[in-house]
Amino acid sequence: MSDTTYPSPAPDAGARANPITLLSRSLTWLVSRYLPDPLIFAILLTILVFGFSWYLTPHGPADLVRMWGDGFWNLLSFSMQMALVLVTGHALASSAPVGRLLGRVASIAKTPTQGVMLVCFAASVTNVINWGFGLVVGAMFAREVARRIPKSDYRLLIASAYIGFMTWHGGLSASIPLVAATKGNPMEKTVGLIPITDTIFTPYNIGITLALIIVLPLLCRIMHPKPHEVVTIDPTLLKAEESTKRTLDASASPAERMEESRLLAFVVAALGLGYLFLYFSARGFDLNVNTVNLIMLIAGVILHGSPMAYGRAITNAARGTAGILIQFPFYAGIQIMMEHSGLGGLITNWFVEIANKDTFPVLAFFASGFVNFAVPSGGGHWVVQGPFIMPAAQQLGVDLGKAAMAIAYGEEWMNMAQPFWALPALAIAGLGVRDIMGYCATALVITLPIFVIGLYF
Repeated sequence: MSDTTYPSPAPDAGARANPITLLSRSLTWLVSRYLPDPLIFAILLTILVFGFSWYLTPHGPADLVRMWGDGFWNLLSFSMQMALVLVTGHALASSAPVGRLLGRVASIAKTPTQGVMLVCFAASVTNVINWGFGLVVGAMFAREVARRIPKSDYRLLIASAYIGFMTWHGGLSASIPLVAATKGNPMEKTVGLIPITDTIFTPYNIGITLALIIVLPLLCRIMHPKPHEVVTIDPTLLKAEESTKRTLDASASPAERMEESRLLAFVVAALGLGYLFLYFSARGFDLNVNTVNLIMLIAGVILHGSPMAYGRAITNAARGTAGILIQFPFYAGIQIMMEHSGLGGLITNWFVEIANKDTFPVLAFFASGFVNFAVPSGGGHWVVQGPFIMPAAQQLGVDLGKAAMAIAYGEEWMNMAQPFWALPALAIAGLGVRDIMGYCATALVITLPIFVIGLYF
């Protein structure tokens, strides 16, 4: 955002501020100076994991280079699933009905502090429904609020949207609970399938998720800068996306009429709904990554109204995956180095060995948070940590569903310090990672008790 002038974020600038505001300013100052671009962050992590693997495991440089290269393209299938979660969520969020809904909801906020609270609340709720949808709709909603309330701090609005991402692993598109419930997942032979009734639909998960939905908007309100420190954006730079629909005239060819056919859109939707009916009739309410993506695709096709209108929306959405596409292979390489060298096991076992039945979920949560710096993927966590945490939980008599959720919570919590999943929101907003991560790191600190209490009791 070259049109924006940023005030100095020095930590002593708010000596009279409340502790949370002072913490936010201090972390913003640190991040603005020392956090590199996410691609550089991934490269530095590659070097760090390589060094620790060489030092702490019996593998030499040649072995580690081979592991890294073998693993570089190892998660292409999972990457495609995650990309579809993102683009189908974006396409649905960019449909005209959802856009009108965003405008009506955004009109509820009348002041800058109400704006950041509303954005965070909306992002928190939509991430519970679907993380791809929540990431995108949160950023788009933040832009809508910025248009309507010009005196809002644009950085915090976008940060509020990403902070709402902290609820995703307690919701319906949570990758670890869904993968754990899906046949053929890496841990099925070891601990069997874990139904979502033991993970997503448990009292402790519902309690943690509701606590986050309540606390996070209040935290964003507290972090809002004073009027003279607010960083705004020219509302003319926040133009709404153009409609993907095309109006045909009488001279349109048969091919063009097929492309814009509402009938074909409904045929696709009917096929998808028919499949989902048969699927759920046979297996019960068995949500997994693929069924969630299909639901989002069907809804998007219906709301956009024609195959090509939806195709154009997908084209627009795919642009937000650019940063992810270049970085995900690096993280795949890191993941395989950690897995095959044994470094991931050393880290996890260090936490597990000092645990008992009561403290195990909390320590597994911290292990997951630590590993998330190198493997910022819920499904990746299941691959790297599942083989160590789940058998240990089974041996100690820990509830397997809670052990799986501990891995999930650690991943979503540490996302507030790991910029990987902020990339789609930042692409939509036109901001850089240093603009928002100070606020996100504050959310990391403040929400820690919610996870610890929820997992311990």
